[in-house]
Amino acid sequence: MVSLQITPSTSVVLHILLTGVVAQDGWGVKYTPKSICALKGSTVIIGCTYTYPLGFAIKKSFWSIRQVTSTSEPPDLSLDLRYQDRVQYLGDKQQNCTLSLRDVTEEDQCKYYFRFITYKADGKFQDKNGVQLFVTDLQVETPEEVVEGDDVTLTCKTTCNLTGPSYIWYKNGVSLSSNTKALNLKTVSSEHAASYSCAVLGQSHSSSAVILDVRYPPKKVSVSINPSGEILEGSSVTLTCSSDANPPVQNYTWFKEGGTSPVASGQSYSFNLNTSRSEMYYCVAQNEHGVRRSAALPLNPKPGFSMISYVAAGISLCGVAALLFIAFWKRRNKQNMKSSANASLNVYSDNMDETYTALDPSARSSNVYHTLTAIHPSRPDDTYTALDLHPSHPDDTYTALDHYSRCPDDTYTALDRYSRCPDDTYTALDLYSRLRQQS
Repeated sequence: MVSLQITPSTSVVLHILLTGVVAQDGWGVKYTPKSICALKGSTVIIGCTYTYPLGFAIKKSFWSIRQVTSTSEPPDLSLDLRYQDRVQYLGDKQQNCTLSLRDVTEEDQCKYYFRFITYKADGKFQDKNGVQLFVTDLQVETPEEVVEGDDVTLTCKTTCNLTGPSYIWYKNGVSLSSNTKALNLKTVSSEHAASYSCAVLGQSHSSSAVILDVRYPPKKVSVSINPSGEILEGSSVTLTCSSDANPPVQNYTWFKEGGTSPVASGQSYSFNLNTSRSEMYYCVAQNEHGVRRSAALPLNPKPGFSMISYVAAGISLCGVAALLFIAFWKRRNKQNMKSSANASLNVYSDNMDETYTALDPSARSSNVYHTLTAIHPSRPDDTYTALDLHPSHPDDTYTALDHYSRCPDDTYTALDRYSRCPDDTYTALDLYSRLRQQS
């Protein structure tokens, strides 16, 4: 048999070892539980009871995040500015030391100690072990890569083990029926690609949303044409290939129906339809997860002017315009030559501006349409007055200069027998003048 003899020194050691559980002579504090995992933003209740020997009365009790030292008391948690409005002592001055802490944050993660003081100088006690508070956030954990057809499990991850919670899952903000920590998705498709988040049932705080990226080969590959509507032979068209793929399509290839070799690459294909025959084109879209082709798009051009036809028509129009200009220029030049051939009708007149001078040497006039003699006034319709006693015909624009000669083409001949006009149409007005040479 071994007996244990208690000495003053062993009494002190035993007191230290028993502190926080069952202290010597009945001093002690008990926490339930000894460690707590709390969700960020939640309210934590730390269960606590304490004991002390008979004959002592409690003067003060409080919680602190620091331990007592030989020189100082630990600070009261309720007086700390970080906890002042969030902490509440739910105990009493008998045996209950329960504490409430709301809206916990990750900064609140530490050890908490209960301290009580009696009215006696040697009646003070603080548990040395304390209670550990862990604060966790929620995080959705997903696989690194998800391909269409895979089975996927999403996990509502925490940094500590929450005690018996029920979870709730959200897809694009809409709650799902699952209430477990793991969300299982079978044979995923592009429809499962969404934003997912989780929360603890009954708590307002939820995890940050995580996008589930489901990768898949090209889908819904189609071809569009610009311009739309009726297509004319020789016109230019642009074909565009569209598809739904994740990741996006890396290669677009164009084929003509019936051919084996590609005719172009790239998302768009532009070319001229230089044939009136019907043709069909399709595209092939490819990414790292697969290949998919579109349906063939028929092109039925209507007969019309080709580009060469438009160029030829333009050249023809330019040629016609040039010929018209040349004809107009020649006509204008001929008219100018005729005008210069209309010499002065009076040998006595040195005035170049007199087109039709009087026949009387003693009379001159600068008037272009001047009556040549007083006894031969012109008729109202006569532009050029007759020069003989016989009246001219109303339709005769250029009146005959005497009754021996008349000619419609008589331009304006000189009236002197010593002169002839360049065209020799009407000779000088004397008794020996020629009759008209041209009808």
